[in-house]
Amino acid sequence: MSDTDVAAWAALLRVHAALVPRLDKELQSACDLPLTWYDVLLELNSAPGRKLSMGELGEVAVVSRTRASRVVDSLVAAGLVARETNPEDKRSSYATITEQGRRRLREAAPVYLAGIERHFTSRMSAAESRTVAKALEKVLSATNV
Repeated sequence: MSDTDVAAWAALLRVHAALVPRLDKELQSACDLPLTWYDVLLELNSAPGRKLSMGELGEVAVVSRTRASRVVDSLVAAGLVARETNPEDKRSSYATITEQGRRRLREAAPVYLAGIERHFTSRMSAAESRTVAKALEKVLSATNV
């Protein structure tokens, strides 16, 4: 492994550690919406039928599978998500975004997108941004095999 490889990995970890708390703070301050809630709402809103099983949500959201269920519980209590029993397997359930959840997601989106631009993409050229996205997608696709 080269020094460049180690540097790339270290930079990824440092960027994540630096920016996630900033985006979380900005979302909570402006919208009273933690970043984990925003992420789960975003994934549910873009899912087919706007619903996902807890397992599916754990695979696509930035929270762990075990934490996804706790985040969904909090979102249910806030009225932003509903739980539906899986008719094919009564032991499992789906999380479905509510209209209130979709409204909160739309309200928070400008804050989220502005934070990404301010703290991340404005620090690189469009070509660099495309390269970062392409490289990270390549890594992600290899982990999903």
